[in-house]
Amino acid sequence: MLATSARLLGLLNLLSSRPSWTCAELARSLKVTDRTVRRDIARLRELGYSVDSEAGPWGGYRLRAGSRVPPLILDDEEALAVAVGLGEAALNHSLGSDQAALSALLKLRTVLPRRIADRLGELDDALVLLPGARGSGVSPAVLLELAAVCRRAERARLSYTDAEGRATVRDIDPYRLVHTGRLWYLVARDVARGQWRTFRADRVDRLQPTGRPADLSDPPDPARLVSRNIANGPYPLSVTVRLPVPLDQALRLVPATVGTHRPDGPDATLVDIGGADADGLARYLLGLGTPLRVLAPDEVREALVRRAREVAQQNAGGSGAEAAGEPVTKAHPGP
Repeated sequence: MLATSARLLGLLNLLSSRPSWTCAELARSLKVTDRTVRRDIARLRELGYSVDSEAGPWGGYRLRAGSRVPPLILDDEEALAVAVGLGEAALNHSLGSDQAALSALLKLRTVLPRRIADRLGELDDALVLLPGARGSGVSPAVLLELAAVCRRAERARLSYTDAEGRATVRDIDPYRLVHTGRLWYLVARDVARGQWRTFRADRVDRLQPTGRPADLSDPPDPARLVSRNIANGPYPLSVTVRLPVPLDQALRLVPATVGTHRPDGPDATLVDIGGADADGLARYLLGLGTPLRVLAPDEVREALVRRAREVAQQNAGGSGAEAAGEPVTKAHPGP
C-alpha cells in the first residue's frame, strides 16, 4: 500500500512538471509497466484529480489546472490569502528568497480551483502596487506565466518590446528566470536564431504557450549569461584591462554586472567593461584604486593617462594651500 501511495505521488509530481507525458515516458520515469501507469491514472481520477488524455503526436496525459491537491486543505479565503501573501513576498523579498516564494506561488496557483484563480487574477494589478518591489516593474501575473513555461519546459510565443522601443514576436524555449536584485530576466533560446538570449521580464507584452516541448539542449549558465549581457550592454565603447589579481579578487573590484571576466594565468584577470565614452571609462578605472593595464583601445588608455596626470599635478608641491599659493601656518613644538 505504501509503495502504491508513493508511486501515485511520484506520478502526480511528474504530471505537474510539464504540459503532457506519454504513457511510455511515465512508465520509464517511474520504472513500471504501461499497464501500471494506466491503472494509476485511473486511481488519480478516482481521488478527484482531473487528468486528461490527449490524442495525436503531442498527446498523452495532462494534469488539468484546478485539480485539488490534498493533504493541504484550504478554504477559498485561506487559499486566496496564501496566494496574495506569496505574491507580495516574491515582489518585495520579505521571505529572503524571491525565487522560493515565486516557486511556491506557481505551484499553488496551478492547483487552485477556477473560482479562486479568477479572483486572484483580479488582484494582480493591485499586487504590482505593493511596496518594497525595488523597482522590478513586472506584475506577478507575468512572473507566473514565465515561471510556468520554464518549469514545464514548454515552447512559447513571446511578444516583446526591446530597449529601443521596437516590438517583436518570436518563438522561444524558456529556460530560467534570473533576478538581479532589481530586475527579472528570462533566459531563453530564440528558436529562429538558435541563440540563447536574455529578456527583461518588465518588457514582456504577452506570452502564449504553444504546448510543444522546448529544446533545452546545451543550456548556458543563466546567471553568467545575464551578468555578461548586463555588463556588455548596448554600450558604444568597451575597454579591456588587465588586473594583476586572481579572478575572485577581480570580481570584488569589478562586479560581474559591470564587466566580463576571464583568467589570465593564476594571478591576473582580463576584464571587459562597457561605457558611454573614453573619459567616463577612464574615471571608472581610476576610481578602482588598484594597479591595472589598459590593453585596448588606445583612446581609453590616453584618457586614463591624462586624468592620472591631472590628479598628480593637483597634488604635487605639498598641501593644497601651498599649491594654491596661500600662506600656511605651521605648528611649532611646545616648550
